[in-house]
Amino acid sequence: MRSPTAPAPSSISSAPASTRAAAEEAFGVYIHWPFCAQKCPYCDFNSHVRFGGVDEERFLAAYLRELDATAALTGARRVSSIFFGGGTPSLMAPQTVAAILDRIARLWTIEPGAEITLEANPGSVEAERFRGYAKSGVNRVSLGVQSLRDDVLKSLGRIHTAAEARSALGIACASFDRVSFDLIYARPGQAVAEWRRELGEALALARGHLSLYQLTIEPETPFAALHAAGKLVVPEADEALALYEVTQELTEAAGLPAYEISNHAAAGEESRHNLLYWRYGEYAGCGPGAHGRLVLEGERNATSTERHPERWVGRVERKGLGWVEATPLTRGQEADEMLLMGLRLAEGVDRERLARVGGAQLREGVIADLERQGLIEHVPPRKGADTPLLSPRRGEVSGGGANMVQYADEIRACIGPGLAPAALGPPPSRIRATKYGRFVLNEIVLQLSCGFAPVAASR
Repeated sequence: MRSPTAPAPSSISSAPASTRAAAEEAFGVYIHWPFCAQKCPYCDFNSHVRFGGVDEERFLAAYLRELDATAALTGARRVSSIFFGGGTPSLMAPQTVAAILDRIARLWTIEPGAEITLEANPGSVEAERFRGYAKSGVNRVSLGVQSLRDDVLKSLGRIHTAAEARSALGIACASFDRVSFDLIYARPGQAVAEWRRELGEALALARGHLSLYQLTIEPETPFAALHAAGKLVVPEADEALALYEVTQELTEAAGLPAYEISNHAAAGEESRHNLLYWRYGEYAGCGPGAHGRLVLEGERNATSTERHPERWVGRVERKGLGWVEATPLTRGQEADEMLLMGLRLAEGVDRERLARVGGAQLREGVIADLERQGLIEHVPPRKGADTPLLSPRRGEVSGGGANMVQYADEIRACIGPGLAPAALGPPPSRIRATKYGRFVLNEIVLQLSCGFAPVAASR
């Protein structure tokens, strides 16, 4: 692991050739604001409640210093997207957001038309505050609505009402050209007919993008304790699959097909920042608990910062960076990450790039077996296109819903064992998970990555 300390500013000019070449590629900046008005019982994000208030001026100084130190490491970059996530970034003063954006613009080149997104909770939405965000440069907002039903919001631990959510959407749409919002489904006791009604209402309110997440029981959350005690029962596999199918049916009919497992958009309205993650791009993470993927000295590094907000501030004040980890990734780890992220997308994974960056070729026998099960498919190449392809065709999956999801929570990735090289021809275009394959993505990634055949690769 590299020592996560800030270099002298003069080190920018001495960046190696490989880093200077990477500087010509666009990348993203993620800013994590870790504070919430209340912690939701299902949430495992790095979020904290400070009833005594937050020293926003001190935190701003730390954000600016960490951005300075990060830029000293990366050298010049072209910023294609900036994302304020959390936590609840809409608790930040507009002046704080403006100061951070001004510093990013001083350190790197922000591309014309760059996407700048801020997450907000409906309870913290005020028209004047949103006008301030828009004036500072934010051009896209993502609202954590989660449900349009008051009883569900209460059960999810949310502090806003359905009426406040609708009002917040109205304010957001009046303030920004691009607006997205989130809903959670596959909730305890949720019936397909009721989800059909609620999703229909949401689609009528949508402005080109929706994020629709199945409720996941995350470890070490209040919901996990309730679930373990039998006091919170989520839908069985077949019930969850039925809810998922309704989700795909209604969003496609409304012109917002899935371009990623949980994200749906009209053409051109996809989240460009999140696409950068899923396409395995480069991004800097700043703030408590932020993660990044940065090319430093020719190697892709996984970076992460101190999670505890006040300890992060202290670390930045002492060292210039809040990083606790900056680990160069092996070729196998890069291949696993690229596969895991890329198969989330309807456009799939470019096999040639997988071989070039990760030094890994997928075995045709493994692919053929997954194709027979209706879980993956080949995608014809499209010249000159870098936008999501059409949604996968509906396919039949052997074994039914219960078999499809039995391994869904087992893994996030698998580092393939050392395998003997095989006689390999050029990879035939892209592969992608089918609509139902994306429902059991972890198992697909496990089978594909454990069947990697190493190849000579160059960047």
